[in-house]
Amino acid sequence: MAPPAKSIDDRAAVFFAELQDRITAEIEKIDGGGRFREDSWTRPAGGGGRTRVLADGNLFEKAGVGFSDVHGQLRPEMVEALPGDGLDFRATGVSLIFHPRSPRIPTVHANVRHVQHGARSWFGGGTDLTPYYVVPEDAAHFHRTLRDRCDRHDPSFYPRFKRWCDEYFFLPHRNEPRGVGGLFFDYLGAGAETTAGQPPPAASSPHESDAEAMFAFVREVGDAILAAYLPIVERRRTDVWGDRERHWQLVRRGRYVEFNLLYDRGTVFGLRTDGRVESILMSLPPEVRWEYGLLPEPGSPEAESLAAICARRDWARD
Repeated sequence: MAPPAKSIDDRAAVFFAELQDRITAEIEKIDGGGRFREDSWTRPAGGGGRTRVLADGNLFEKAGVGFSDVHGQLRPEMVEALPGDGLDFRATGVSLIFHPRSPRIPTVHANVRHVQHGARSWFGGGTDLTPYYVVPEDAAHFHRTLRDRCDRHDPSFYPRFKRWCDEYFFLPHRNEPRGVGGLFFDYLGAGAETTAGQPPPAASSPHESDAEAMFAFVREVGDAILAAYLPIVERRRTDVWGDRERHWQLVRRGRYVEFNLLYDRGTVFGLRTDGRVESILMSLPPEVRWEYGLLPEPGSPEAESLAAICARRDWARD
């Protein structure tokens, strides 16, 4: 007799753990010197995970890839904020952040996840690129790779999820985007109802209620992360930079920190479900600076890059 089929959350957990393995192996290979330190941890209220961090590599000043599979009961304020019913939940996924040493190489973030809350479950995730010096061909490659992967599943996905990304990775107190965007999606498979009564930014695709179809899409996104990013690393790894470029990189990293601590859903979810703090804050860069009232010199490469970020171009079409 064949063994019973595993639930979709069990299969998602297996995929996410294997994705972490593949990504960390590829990052060690391209870095050529750094090695990931792994911390396996247990969450007292249920579940656990493994966090891998590479520090002071040849290319990456810090690279983190975390896998988690946690379960238990939600706090009352989280019950009201999420689709589903009751207190029981399970959340599994992979999140990553790569902070390059060179200001000429962009930072990249990505995560893919599955959440079960009572009888409701859904997939979410996304990835975005944060360059310090915008190179149009790099931004175009990143977006076109994501667009092509989305189109294999639904042609409406890329324009919808790019727009959602532009709206999500935005610092309203600065009135500027975090970077040149990418994809952001949530509640795929949960139906039209979303948190706090806020609908997705466009009408849902007809097959978004198909959990298996959404799992296939999330696997596609997970597999696309390095394909979208590593060619950029290879193109920029020998670009020359100095103190001026490093200073600008550290200042712009400050914007990254502001977003993650003030607005990031993953940070909020982790802290409000008693997650492991070291893993939740893994995304923060090792060095950063804030300077009062700093503005780039008009006409400078820094000013041009900031203008390109704020323009919110359709990079896949340019």
